[in-house]
Amino acid sequence: MPPSAPLSAASFDAPFDPLAEASTPTVSDTSPTLVHLPELNHRHLASSASTNSELITAVQDGTLYAAQMHLLTADTQSAGRGQHGRSWQSPPGNVYLSLYHPVHQPISGLLSLVIGVELAKMPVIQALNEQLRARQLTPIGVKWANDLGFYAAISKPALTPSEQAIQTQPFSKLAGILIEPVTIAGKLVGVVMGVGLNVQAAPALTAQTCEGMSYQAISLQDICQMLPDAATIRLPNLKTLYQQMSKALMAAMTRFEYFSLEKPTGHTYYLDRFLEQFDDVDALAGRRLRVTQEHHGNSTVVTGYACGIDTHGCLQLRQDNGNISALFTGRIDVIHQA
Repeated sequence: MPPSAPLSAASFDAPFDPLAEASTPTVSDTSPTLVHLPELNHRHLASSASTNSELITAVQDGTLYAAQMHLLTADTQSAGRGQHGRSWQSPPGNVYLSLYHPVHQPISGLLSLVIGVELAKMPVIQALNEQLRARQLTPIGVKWANDLGFYAAISKPALTPSEQAIQTQPFSKLAGILIEPVTIAGKLVGVVMGVGLNVQAAPALTAQTCEGMSYQAISLQDICQMLPDAATIRLPNLKTLYQQMSKALMAAMTRFEYFSLEKPTGHTYYLDRFLEQFDDVDALAGRRLRVTQEHHGNSTVVTGYACGIDTHGCLQLRQDNGNISALFTGRIDVIHQA
């Protein structure tokens, strides 16, 4: 049962379906700007250095009002960014979207996971997952701490136990999430939630652009082509995806705020509900991991099995000695298992 505190019961289970709204073309359909969502103050650019960086700068210098939401999208980015300052390649045909949202409480690592869960509810992701599961293929999920995609099976000859211990599975990365707080005069005023989604083009990653990470890029179009009846699958246009993703980000922010509102009451209804839903889309669930952490220039490596997240959004790792560690950060490698 939900708590008795005055929290409205939001419908977090049903995915947004704006396709019905967009089924009748209008004059505004020729423009990528979402004029039917005026509260987002949407601006679209042919090219941006980084949609996250541009939004942060505009709020901090007063160009944009910090007490309102602002949405910025772009066809391409010349200096896209990922976690820990990593570069993000931005070819045309994909979604590069950042939403600024005013906030009144500190941001935690849970927010990017909540965003991942809400993005996984998008109609296009759910439709593709239904077909992937029907063919016993790995569905699109949320990889801790800020990616959408899946681990595909490796088609390689049988490995010896020693080879299995070092062979890793690459992550097929469909989307990345970058959360950045926005401060003015040292005071937190909002957060920018950036999402890059590969739709038509998957960047060809080099050893340099991978920057040591065990992943490869994949697009919605690539996933469609994995399916036998790909010709019958029509991907939404970018404007529809802007709409779906914006609504997912707003829903994620609302849900995250509910966690803070219910915490003083002692209730955990909304948090528990989220943890259940995360378990359903957890791309790391049950996989054997090697986690590399950096501390003051020194690297430590721990191995074990992923067993979900805790109430703070930390990755839980069941080590071989049976102990469970809560990890806040680290490079994740999935170790191949026969």
